[in-house]
Amino acid sequence: MADTPSSLDLLALAVRVAEGGAALAQDAREQAITQVGTKSTDTDVVTAGDEAVERYILAELALARPNDAVLSEESGAVGAVRASRVRWVLDPIDGTVNYLYGVPYYAVSLAAEVDGVVVAAVVRNPATGEQWTALRGGGAYRGAYGHGRRLSGSTETDLGHALIATGFGYHPARRRHQAAVLAGLAERIRDIRRFGSAALDLCLAAEGTVDGYYEAGLNSWDMAAGALIATEAGLAVTGIDGGPPAMSLLVAAPPAIHGRLLPVLADLDAAGGP
Repeated sequence: MADTPSSLDLLALAVRVAEGGAALAQDAREQAITQVGTKSTDTDVVTAGDEAVERYILAELALARPNDAVLSEESGAVGAVRASRVRWVLDPIDGTVNYLYGVPYYAVSLAAEVDGVVVAAVVRNPATGEQWTALRGGGAYRGAYGHGRRLSGSTETDLGHALIATGFGYHPARRRHQAAVLAGLAERIRDIRRFGSAALDLCLAAEGTVDGYYEAGLNSWDMAAGALIATEAGLAVTGIDGGPPAMSLLVAAPPAIHGRLLPVLADLDAAGGP
């Protein structure tokens, strides 16, 4: 079995390839406007930019660590599966609709797992150059790991004063259910924000720009990096049952808000519906 590098080495590689992928995303954006396909529904788009960034990052990871496995949004599971304890989880452009329309809120999201546990993560916004990084057990930062601003989440403790971010799925029936959940939640919080990138929403929760975040229907590549960043900022990041986050629901908030938000979401059946 191949040697497993330190988490810091994995993070350094993740940051390097995410930076290159982000630069490519910006270069490809004009081409992306004219080359658009769809995935799960007619509103779930994939652009030439997504595919170009994915190809670049997969190639760079294969060059640096050819025995590692990768789980990526556009290609699925690729690469070796037994030769290494390391797997990379990649969303080449999280927030593709924003990318398509020129809304500067989308991200390259890359996490490294060792034996199935995420140990290193980077999220980078190509439009702004902003970056968030984390190591398991080592904290989370806005900017370069260990040199940027260390993150600690919001200090808000009153759910009624909380600004909560969320997102919506692409299937119409799921959106109807999520809209009903939001309608029930809206009267119990200060306000809601919907930005369009789960990875960046988790980073905003980690830095305290929003007081919490929840969303149903997220895949591993949507949340792997952002969830570690939020966790290392001291947030509780769970599913509806208080266990690990799942596709049914992810809830991320500092413990005081999380403990109040979770039962409200449960009452509203936020993890249910189509």
